Amino acid sequence: MNLFRHSGHVWTGAFVFLIVSLLLMASCANSPTSVSTAGRGTPAEAAKFVADAEKRLFDLNVKYSRADWVKSTFITDDTEAMSADANKDVIAATTELADQSGRFDGLDLPYDVARKLKLLKLSLTLPAPKDPTERDELTKLAASLEGDYGKGKYCPDGDKGKCLSLGDMEELMATSRDPEELKRIWLGWHQVSPPYRKDYVRFVELSNKGAKEMGFKDTGAMWRAKYDMEPDAFSAEMERLWQQVKPLYDSLYTYTRRKLSEKYGKQVVPLDGPIPAHLLGNMWAQQWGNVYPLLKPEGAGDRGYDLTQILKARNTDAKQLVHYGESFFTSIGFDALPQTFWERSMLVKPTDHEAVCHASAWDIDFEKDVRLKMCIQVNEEDFTTVHHELGHNYYQMAYAGQPFLYRDSANDGFHEAIGDTMALSVTPPYLKQIGLIDKVPDPSADIGFLLQRALDKVAFLPFGYLVDQWRWKVFSGEVGPGAYNKAWWDLRLKYQGVAPPAPRSEQDFDAGAKYHVPANTPYARYFLAAILQFQFHRALCREAGLNGPLYQCSIYGNKKAGEKLKQMLAMGLSKPWPEALKAMTGEDKMDATAIIDYFAPLKTWLDEQNKAH
Repeated sequence: MNLFRHSGHVWTGAFVFLIVSLLLMASCANSPTSVSTAGRGTPAEAAKFVADAEKRLFDLNVKYSRADWVKSTFITDDTEAMSADANKDVIAATTELADQSGRFDGLDLPYDVARKLKLLKLSLTLPAPKDPTERDELTKLAASLEGDYGKGKYCPDGDKGKCLSLGDMEELMATSRDPEELKRIWLGWHQVSPPYRKDYVRFVELSNKGAKEMGFKDTGAMWRAKYDMEPDAFSAEMERLWQQVKPLYDSLYTYTRRKLSEKYGKQVVPLDGPIPAHLLGNMWAQQWGNVYPLLKPEGAGDRGYDLTQILKARNTDAKQLVHYGESFFTSIGFDALPQTFWERSMLVKPTDHEAVCHASAWDIDFEKDVRLKMCIQVNEEDFTTVHHELGHNYYQMAYAGQPFLYRDSANDGFHEAIGDTMALSVTPPYLKQIGLIDKVPDPSADIGFLLQRALDKVAFLPFGYLVDQWRWKVFSGEVGPGAYNKAWWDLRLKYQGVAPPAPRSEQDFDAGAKYHVPANTPYARYFLAAILQFQFHRALCREAGLNGPLYQCSIYGNKKAGEKLKQMLAMGLSKPWPEALKAMTGEDKMDATAIIDYFAPLKTWLDEQNKAH
């Protein structure tokens, strides 16, 4: 569980690092009420402890949410300091309470008390050794790892005047079609991580020590324990889901490799070998949408409309764009957004001060004070993003009636999945219903649409899976420090079918060139969200009486589907996620057949193309 939930967007992944860098400032082992001195508690004491903890954490989290909102929408040294101070108070209290909760281990407790105690313990992303010296060392390592990543630049030919930031390099990776330039940029960025490889080795040692002191085999096992099942069972569940989607990925991969080979030549992209990782339009080859122009089907048909131009021609402004999203939710039976949303959200980039523009949905008071922070551009991408972000806000409002420790999504994959589920309903039939287009495009355009979406959604799946596969092996000791890079590329080859553009060695630390590794941010949630969003979409479309292909379905205007959605959202984290899943889908297992159904016409087309060549 993540106690720090003012955003449901991917941004929360980045935020988790803040837990790391400040986590151990609380000297929990030396607290006068810590496990070592308090003795064994009683069930009655456990119930009171939970009630007091919820009130304390609620108050501290609201204070932090307000401070962090100000910092994010009005960046100054002062607002950053105020946010950090409030964050420190939350971290200290959470760490102290998680430690104290050990008094009640092994007691026969009521369901809610036992569940809340478990969620409190598992809210820590980085377990800490109790030894003060090691605790301090881990804190400094965590801060330096994230800091070194954040400061990473590539200076071609060592020229400090021409240094490129990661953002600069990502833009080049997305747009350049020169394989040599792409190779230089890829290698340039991957020079950032070797200097902190040694620190990461020590970081793993100390984190594992903390996990073992909390009763887990290692840090990876602790992360997997957050999913309402045994850690090994969760690993098996991830593998089962991957095997379901692998045939779809393989078809997309084979087609993509052939088209890239036609573009760059068989010497660069051999038809019987892995795809060079620098040619897929993304620094980590995790999403391939940027190379769609190279893969676009011949005669795929034009959609017949340009939503960006339509919105601009209507003089749509940022607030009106959000009203489209709000109208989607009210059409399925949800309440209108509270007036405070409109008064307090940041919808456009400020002109007189700095602010964080990354789109995120905020839950300030864990009740009804939800907000959107976004520098909206009036275009098709942000039209869809608004629907996604409001999915988070409506989830936040739906579980506001739960006790504080239950005010979160059923597991960390659910929040992202709900946002993406809403975005899947932004279809041409929906755009026609709300009067933005006059007619639904000819079906001849469907394959192009599905291919473009698959290059982001399907291509991501193996990467979403392997990042934590690698970390679990590292944390467990299956992969030792002398094999970090070999293990990383073995997994990249096995699951993605990609290879580095140049020989790599154990002097390199290529896993560390992905933010979530040095920042200690779990990654399995993104794989789960990529699966769940289609399972949610299919269930809601069935509830709405779907007729026609799943990819054309929108639940807009269907209150029956909206009611089914509400039931699940309102559960929050109060029940194990299989129960929440069943409440909406009728299924208590995650099931990737929905993503296969969604892309079925594309899979047929890809297989025909692959067979013909």
